[in-house]
Amino acid sequence: MTARTLVSQLTGRARTAAHTRTTTCPCGTDVTLAHRPDGTVVRHEQTVAKAHAPGTDPRELAQRLSLAAALPDILLAPVEPAPVPLHGRLVTFWPYGIPLDPDEPDSAPWEAAGDLLARLHRTPVDTATLPAMRGPLKAARAVERLRTAGPHPAADSVLRAWDALPAWARAEAPAPHTTTLCHGDLHLGQLVRQPAPEGRWLLIDIDDMGTGVPAWDLARPAAWYACGLLTPDEWDRFLTAYRAAGGPAVPPAGDPWPALDVPARALTVQTAAQAIVKSAEAGRPLDEVEELVLAACGRMASVPPDAPHRPVSSEQAQGFAK
Repeated sequence: MTARTLVSQLTGRARTAAHTRTTTCPCGTDVTLAHRPDGTVVRHEQTVAKAHAPGTDPRELAQRLSLAAALPDILLAPVEPAPVPLHGRLVTFWPYGIPLDPDEPDSAPWEAAGDLLARLHRTPVDTATLPAMRGPLKAARAVERLRTAGPHPAADSVLRAWDALPAWARAEAPAPHTTTLCHGDLHLGQLVRQPAPEGRWLLIDIDDMGTGVPAWDLARPAAWYACGLLTPDEWDRFLTAYRAAGGPAVPPAGDPWPALDVPARALTVQTAAQAIVKSAEAGRPLDEVEELVLAACGRMASVPPDAPHRPVSSEQAQGFAK
């Protein structure tokens, strides 16, 4: 099936689902929100349809859908309780939520992100019936794509930073902590207001959700902070909200970095690997932000991780940005 056919048929499914939800659908323009190998997302008015990545495990996706339906104050709840097939892909349906406006970064909901994460991490779960959080696996796949993309002058420092990480962070061994419900791929694009346009903030994208190390969910903001891409004020707002809501990933006070060190390094490497591959595919040089992340990978080697015995401090982490 061609990409155009997938989008067309997925749009038809979204339209049908929207008309099932209401008899007064205004039927405006259909919108393709995302079209990537790991998922295609289309919208018809207030209903969104997502075709998940090929090979998605139907049992695990059903478990994650059930969790989203059971936690409507934290996660956007699906419109329908089970995925449906579409030419070998699994499709799920969701209400439309308003994402953060990329042109207004100062309005980023750092407090909401911290609060939602903490409440997700505090949710009691039956670990025997849930899949593992897929964060380390996504990082490992990004590094594998870098390895197979061919030589690149910036790749060596990224691979050295990756090889220095413990096996669990490279998805080569079980995680040391598997009793906490984690999102698995937290960034600001994973928050929407629902109902649109002024509803509460909720987490979206359940594909990587499962049990694992909760610090992984704080790792991308932590990595941005360490790389100089997130201001100390923004980082403090996020961390303070997380702690105020009783988040278990870091101690309630004091230096959080011993808990965040390894996951933040892994997310820095993942981001750098993706940047190199995308820039090479597009035939363009690395941009300023990508250069900062790559430079951080190079500096990591001077402060190797030694978790859990001798992780770096916040001061050392901020040294990655200098």
